[in-house]
Amino acid sequence: MKTCVRTAKKNHMKVRVIGDKTGLDEDIQQSIAQLEEESKDQDGLNFTIAINYGSRDEICRAVKKIAAEGLAPEEITEDVIAAHLDTADIPDPDLLIRTSGELRLSNYLMWQLAYTEFYFTEVPWPDFDKAELQKAIDRYNLRDRRYGGVKET
Repeated sequence: MKTCVRTAKKNHMKVRVIGDKTGLDEDIQQSIAQLEEESKDQDGLNFTIAINYGSRDEICRAVKKIAAEGLAPEEITEDVIAAHLDTADIPDPDLLIRTSGELRLSNYLMWQLAYTEFYFTEVPWPDFDKAELQKAIDRYNLRDRRYGGVKET
């Protein structure tokens, strides 16, 4: 864990672990909390690790937290929900790259991917190299991002 903390600081990485961590041993949970705490003020790369993560579970846990706070239905907004997700304070992804010909979300970041651009490739993960990444970025750069808005003609 000390190596992870040093690496995060050296590379200005804010490290977050998302998912249900309650099933992990207590010492692992404490190590994760220490890593997150010591890297929370980094302003470079957001490095997110998903452990025991499922988007439906994440949304259920967020709703339970909101209910426990006793908020009235009219107080519950998209911002309130987002603030209770595992990814609170992490920017939503701009691009999701799905390898190996898979064409589904697989219960991954369903809330956060609402306005994300998707890139699908037949290339399996072990073979996904710098050239394949460049292809994905080039395609992404051609997209007209409207974030749910309608394009004016």
